[in-house]
Amino acid sequence: MHVRTTAAALLCASLAAPTQGANAAPTKPFEDPVYRKRLEVYVTDYSKFVYTPMAQVVGAPDWTPLPSAPETVINQTALENATAYVQRMNSTALIVWHKGKVALEWYGEDVTRTTPLVSKSLSKPLSAIAVGRAIALGKITSLDQPIAEFIPELAGTQKGRIKVRHLLDMRSGMQHQSFSPAPESPLNLGFLSPEHTRHIIASYPMIAEPGTLYSYANAPADLVGEVITRATGLDYAEFVDIEVLRPIGAMGGAFWLNRPGGEAHSGCCMMLPAETFLRLGVLLLHDGTWEGRRLLPQGYVAQMRTGTTQNPHFGLGVWIGAPYVKRRPFGAPDQPGPRVLHSEPYLDPDLFLFDGNASQIVDIAPGHDLVVLRMGGNPPRPTQENPEEWDNSYLVNTLIRGMKSRE
Repeated sequence: MHVRTTAAALLCASLAAPTQGANAAPTKPFEDPVYRKRLEVYVTDYSKFVYTPMAQVVGAPDWTPLPSAPETVINQTALENATAYVQRMNSTALIVWHKGKVALEWYGEDVTRTTPLVSKSLSKPLSAIAVGRAIALGKITSLDQPIAEFIPELAGTQKGRIKVRHLLDMRSGMQHQSFSPAPESPLNLGFLSPEHTRHIIASYPMIAEPGTLYSYANAPADLVGEVITRATGLDYAEFVDIEVLRPIGAMGGAFWLNRPGGEAHSGCCMMLPAETFLRLGVLLLHDGTWEGRRLLPQGYVAQMRTGTTQNPHFGLGVWIGAPYVKRRPFGAPDQPGPRVLHSEPYLDPDLFLFDGNASQIVDIAPGHDLVVLRMGGNPPRPTQENPEEWDNSYLVNTLIRGMKSRE
């Protein structure tokens, strides 16, 4: 297990005082050779990017698979159609959980139920769950605490006025996600630097007053890890391992660190088995309880599932199915950028979901006691010869229709 060797108080001091001596970092942070190598791969071919170093987290030492159902009310045709769809869409895992049991479990070549898979932005709902757990433990008072109360070097600044909830609902006021090849870009330093947290705190741009603008980005999600660390005294990866994964009986994996012995990224790219992400969905379906034990505060999941004026489709780390839009953006509703297809409204009007890059999803359908996970690479792009594209509503709606045909 990774444990950060420096205490939060020493980290505060390190943010204020640059390292000196023979092993000191370059005067200009964008000249750091580790950073430059990461940036080179990131800019030229992100598909070849290697998340290293990684910190291992053990998860539940007595892990056993979730129970499976030899028979289910979902008809076989629906299960076969769902499996065929994910196979066509370059997937590595499909798990269907219904009424307390796994109704379908499929894995691609060289992947099993214990294989750690890269999370992409499935990490963001995990960070919201971690915050809820910290609130339940009394380490964070409320979602409305300003982050300056945890990161005192931000006291008196606009960034310090960001509330914990703003880091989760993407209304931090920090600059939205975008691309730049420039080594000196604060967006790149805040993601790829061996001191990424330091750069997010010190130099990542603010473009609006907190709470006034929806602006999707990795930086606020990565700052969640720093808030958790300073609030609890545990490194983010260790806190998630002890307080989230083990209580739900989940397998562990690995978290991406900015440097050996450094800070874990909370906004992206940990490696966990698909079944672990499924369990997180089941935890939320059950209102933050697991086998009768409450892990998240009463009403916390309801807050996670509630959108904002600035974006009614995004809550605390999770996406919200209604109101229906055919193509829903990841960025602000009025901003350009990729838009994910929903060919029809979700058949469960209360559906909410995890949704990460490469169409990695965990659909949570409370009205049908159903959780559906798909993980994998980017689905094939539609072409004139094969116009089919990834459709966020297809899997869960196909399975719900398969239930109704047998009721």
